[in-house]
Amino acid sequence: MSYLTRPLDQKGMPAGIPYIIGNEAAERFSFYGMRTILVVFMTQYLMGAGGVLDPMSDEDAKGWYHLFVSAVYFTPLLGAILADVWWGKYKTILLLSLVYCGGHLALALDDTRLGLALGLGLIALGAGGIKPCVSAHVGDQFGHSNHGLISRTFGWFYMAINVGAFASTLLTPWLLKHYGPHWAFGVPGMLMALATLMFWAGRYKFVHVPPSGKAFLKEAFSGESLRIFGRLGMIYVFIAVFWALYDQTGSSWVLQAEKMDRHLLGFELLPSQIQAVNPLLIIVLIPLFSYVIYPALGKLIRLTPMRKVAMGFGLAAAAFAISSLAQERIDTGGTPGVSWQLLAYLVLTCGEVMVSITALEYSYTQAPRAMKSFIMALFMLSVSLGNIFTSMLNFFIQNEDGTVMLEGAQYYWFFTILMAVTAVIFAAVTPFIKDRTILQG
Repeated sequence: MSYLTRPLDQKGMPAGIPYIIGNEAAERFSFYGMRTILVVFMTQYLMGAGGVLDPMSDEDAKGWYHLFVSAVYFTPLLGAILADVWWGKYKTILLLSLVYCGGHLALALDDTRLGLALGLGLIALGAGGIKPCVSAHVGDQFGHSNHGLISRTFGWFYMAINVGAFASTLLTPWLLKHYGPHWAFGVPGMLMALATLMFWAGRYKFVHVPPSGKAFLKEAFSGESLRIFGRLGMIYVFIAVFWALYDQTGSSWVLQAEKMDRHLLGFELLPSQIQAVNPLLIIVLIPLFSYVIYPALGKLIRLTPMRKVAMGFGLAAAAFAISSLAQERIDTGGTPGVSWQLLAYLVLTCGEVMVSITALEYSYTQAPRAMKSFIMALFMLSVSLGNIFTSMLNFFIQNEDGTVMLEGAQYYWFFTILMAVTAVIFAAVTPFIKDRTILQG
């Protein structure tokens, strides 16, 4: 049985989409489950080579956490080149998923710094390498007859990400507390193995767009492609600032939650479990934005993709302002309730819907046909840049005497102001950004 190489001429949903959505839910469970507990593991459970507890400081843990996230979103460049030039998206996803599984295995078996380095290195290569290919693979399933379903499908694709993230964010902190790091990292590894199997099962349902080989280089250096790179690159620099804030939900917000009253509806949440509110909100907010908020805003203004992104930036700044106010109360000896972070998550997640989903779809539609995965990798690079900035900042602000330059609320206000300034500048340049849509088929 041969593979499809072009989308079918149909108006309905492509047959391969359910396999992609199921794979994404399981893979995101594995990634977010591991990432959710990473800072807690590094600051409380990390063992030395001699079997003695050897945890990191808060600032070191934040620095290494964001360095890892940066690596995860840098390696998509490698995956994209493998997919677009040599292997094609399907083979690249399948082979790098096996590397990904190896990283989970290393974390599950070895709770020392060696196991941490090996595991995170393999996961950065595997998870990062498949990222641009998976999202571009979604778009490849559609032709001109059913391209109107792309926006809805990317919404469901993002929904799958957050269903997996929600479940794992609740479960893995509980596993870490009650069963230790071996099970807490092992269960996400099992889900990654399931994701790989599910993707393999859909191989005859997918459209396998062949790699372009030398045509990739020819198109990459064409005048039109260079103009697209320049336009998207400018947008991604701004979006990098958003990710510098957003990904701190897994680092500074977890450490802040340790000093809060985390009782909610009669239960006491673990600090890292509060992150579960983000994917839960995404599940609710995606249809709310698609069917209520965006149509309502569209009656007031011409709601372009870039205007959505600019609004999302403003919401991110507001979310960090809330976390800054909460930290001020902690700094003065108070114990603010978890409702402060829940409100900040609500505002930040609204910003995420407007920035991330919009930019993901926009990137695919603007990419040249032979470079869909590569353009997705450039989008992922914005996440890497944002996280490397946060990582380097956390290492830089540490003084030799053990103090830090941005103490307490000052740290949060720094990022609040940075995001607010970025939002204003981006809104000013938005009217000058043009686009064109390029689809497969």
